[in-house]
Amino acid sequence: MADRIARVERNTLETQISVTVNLDGTGKGVFKTGVPFLDHMMDQIARHGMVDLDVQANGDLHIDAHHTVEDIGITLGQALAKAWGDKKGLRRYGHAYVPLDEALSRVVLDLSGRPGLQMHVEYTRARIGDFDVDLFGEFFQGLVNHAMMTLHIDNLRGRNAHHQAETIFKAFGRALRMAIEHDDRMAGVMPSTKGVL
Repeated sequence: MADRIARVERNTLETQISVTVNLDGTGKGVFKTGVPFLDHMMDQIARHGMVDLDVQANGDLHIDAHHTVEDIGITLGQALAKAWGDKKGLRRYGHAYVPLDEALSRVVLDLSGRPGLQMHVEYTRARIGDFDVDLFGEFFQGLVNHAMMTLHIDNLRGRNAHHQAETIFKAFGRALRMAIEHDDRMAGVMPSTKGVL
């Protein structure tokens, strides 16, 4: 089985991003983005997805975190797509429910080759520390557009916005882990009746 490792750089006038991903990792994460709460959330993806992630970013944080968060999502999506290649033999679909105290989220995804995001989350406050929760939507939209995946995110309940966000990212990591697993019964087979994803 070939290594499923990819490194992608994205450089614009607003941000300089580098993402390295190993889909067959052990859940190690290295994050230096200047956006501490996003680092904490991406660590959930690494840990619960059992992927190794290294994300380095320099962005125009003197304006706000919007460009940095969106561009990290874009670059992570590109790295994931590069790492999993043609998707032959993969489970393709993944899903997870994750609770954290009073909060509960469900994430369902499909490595469909078609970008789509349905995100239904009503955060109980607009900011978690200095982080604007609207930026999570920008992160996931950038990710699905460039990973070419369909992603459904539902926060089913929660009173604490930190808990709401953390259940979403943990569930995304678990769903991703399921979708990128090799299915021995599908070895070398494209998981689609179309023959391509």
